[in-house]
Amino acid sequence: MTATLHTEQKRVTRRWAIGLVLGGVAVLLAMLVLLLPALERVYLSQIGKREAPTLTLAVEGLTGSLRRFEALPGLIAERPDLARALREPSNGDVIDRVNDALHRTAEEVGLSDIFLIDPTGLTIAASNHWKELSFVGQNFAYRPYFTGALDGEQGRFFALGTTSGERGYFFAEAVRDGEAILGVLAVKFTVDAFEDAWRDGNNEILVLDDAGVIFMASRPEWHFRSLGPLGAEARATIEDTKKYPMDQLQQLDVTQDPFDAGFQRLQITGDDGTINRYVMQSQMIPEAGWTVSLLTPGEQAWTRALGTVALTALLLLLVGLIATVVIQRRVQLQERIRAALSMQEELERRVTQRTAELKEANRLITQEVEERRAAETLLRQTQTELIQAGKLAALGQMAAALSHEFNQPLAAVKSFARNAGAYLDRGEPEKVRQNVGMIDDMVDRLAAISTHLRNFARRPGEKTEPVLLNRALDTALVILEPKMRASGCRVQRDEIDGELWVQGGQVRLQQVFVNLLSNAVDAMADLPEPVVELSLDREGALVHVRVRDQGPGMTEAEIAQLFDPFFTTKEPGKGMGLGLSISYNIVRDFGGTLEGRNHPEGGAVFSVTLKRAEAPSLAAAE
Repeated sequence: MTATLHTEQKRVTRRWAIGLVLGGVAVLLAMLVLLLPALERVYLSQIGKREAPTLTLAVEGLTGSLRRFEALPGLIAERPDLARALREPSNGDVIDRVNDALHRTAEEVGLSDIFLIDPTGLTIAASNHWKELSFVGQNFAYRPYFTGALDGEQGRFFALGTTSGERGYFFAEAVRDGEAILGVLAVKFTVDAFEDAWRDGNNEILVLDDAGVIFMASRPEWHFRSLGPLGAEARATIEDTKKYPMDQLQQLDVTQDPFDAGFQRLQITGDDGTINRYVMQSQMIPEAGWTVSLLTPGEQAWTRALGTVALTALLLLLVGLIATVVIQRRVQLQERIRAALSMQEELERRVTQRTAELKEANRLITQEVEERRAAETLLRQTQTELIQAGKLAALGQMAAALSHEFNQPLAAVKSFARNAGAYLDRGEPEKVRQNVGMIDDMVDRLAAISTHLRNFARRPGEKTEPVLLNRALDTALVILEPKMRASGCRVQRDEIDGELWVQGGQVRLQQVFVNLLSNAVDAMADLPEPVVELSLDREGALVHVRVRDQGPGMTEAEIAQLFDPFFTTKEPGKGMGLGLSISYNIVRDFGGTLEGRNHPEGGAVFSVTLKRAEAPSLAAAE
């Protein structure tokens, strides 16, 4: 009876232990299921951040096209024939000349249409005058771009063409005779090319106007739809300006759920009942009032979250199974120990059994020690490989920097060589000798740059000394003279009285000014008469040198990343984004600072602050 009771107690204890383990595993599984939505949001956020550059590229493409065409109507409107056509609309010869000129201009600059409108809104000439659906004879007085230009302002408007049936963006400027406004010149460019490019990607892109209507999209069925209801005032404005077809202004079946800063979870149900889930992020184009949204398919996030939960659940079940087995074996061991204590006659057998178990345990311990030693050896090998990978990454970065730093001196050598050849043909040996001497200086400079870039990572004790600021500025301007002459750029420079010495290195300081001046010229590539302002200001023991351009300036995001390696606002192939980063480190090595900001009157200004130095008795170039 006592043995039976003892056996029953052991079974109850075993069942209780196993139930406790399985209960714990069940609780953890329930917690994982509850965390599934949170995991999905994390993966959605990762997908959105990974695809953010795609949105930036789309926004930059649209912004570039707007800026490319916005100045054209003002330039074309200055043609004398346009004013004469508006004064003499019945003169057939003048109208024919204007039609042909507008047609040629549209083909040359890549515009869809250019048309001339009289003050009543009637089109009297157009680049598509020969087409069946010509704008000639059409009245566009209801269009905002016409009324805005007629009031003396630049007209802007995006709409579906009532004549051509093509979507496009319109710019318009007044045609003037002195102060009098004779009519309006309007240009139009289409957006189909953008949508064709977007369709090649894995994401969906749509563009909404200030009323919330989708007028551009990678999916044509979304045209003129909206993500939310349109107000009565917005509908009335669209109808009055004939901006979009009123019968197509419908709201998409959309569910939106913001889940992270800058991201929304979006679900769109198509007309055929198909449900698509996306993670949406948006950017504004302020000058046009547009919102560009990138929709990235979000099914992958749900799959990854579900996979994570499933894998974790399997691991927990495996841990639970192992724990159950361990508990069962522990109970069995306890049973054997109690049986050994209660059965004296089996003592010898138990001792032998325990000895065997100890030997097995010792073998396992020995095996574990060997496994730990092998793991330590593998760890040391992995660390060595990581150090080697770091060295290779550093070599790659220095190779890119060396290519960038050698580019401008090599360009200067090429320019001086060409000049020497030209002077040789003219029989001016003194100027040939002068240019060859400059080439010799540039070769010396290349050797100095090579030495500097080999030691670009700052080493203790790297030498700085008093250098002549006048010489660094003069040499930088000489190097950039061909580029400035080709772009029509001129320099407004403050004269330096006497010699001005600063703490630094002659070649490196010269390179800083070459980078800043070259960037200023590039920033004004679209200006007819670019001007670089080079000013100098002394403030106690400091000298401030400022380089200002008259370009479009920089955004807050661009200013924040100015000195990051490989960050550039230039088009692909026109810069690697290393010049400002290298210049920043050079000036910092001199104990100075390099800052960039927007000028209050327009353009960007970069300020180099250096420490003044005493003139040495014998100044040695770096």
